[in-house]
Amino acid sequence: MAQVTVTINGKTYRMACDDGQEHHLAGLAAQLNQSIEQLRERFGEIGDQRLTVMAAITFADRFAEASERLRDIEAELNGLQEARVAEIDNRRAAAAATAEAVAALSQRIEAIAARVAGADGEDAGD
Repeated sequence: MAQVTVTINGKTYRMACDDGQEHHLAGLAAQLNQSIEQLRERFGEIGDQRLTVMAAITFADRFAEASERLRDIEAELNGLQEARVAEIDNRRAAAAATAEAVAALSQRIEAIAARVAGADGEDAGD
């Protein structure tokens, strides 16, 4: 297990993470630190703990919004997949109906051809 040293709100923390995740963890810590700094600039010195809690709530809010968007996108994707399946079914039904119409037309043409051939044979025998 890897170790990363990060600085958040002026304090240094040694944190463990999975091997290969060091850069990712350092980036997350930098984002949290930046959020705390932005809150400090906006609200002034209101206490380290309060700034940290406000930053955590900000990230929780972003996560909640992203989760909601993901649910909306998943619902839209499910709707599109259902529409796709319906369209495939419609196309298969149309193809089957077209094949039936072609077969019926072919039978009619053969019947007409047989009558014409029979009529020609009657004319030849006359």
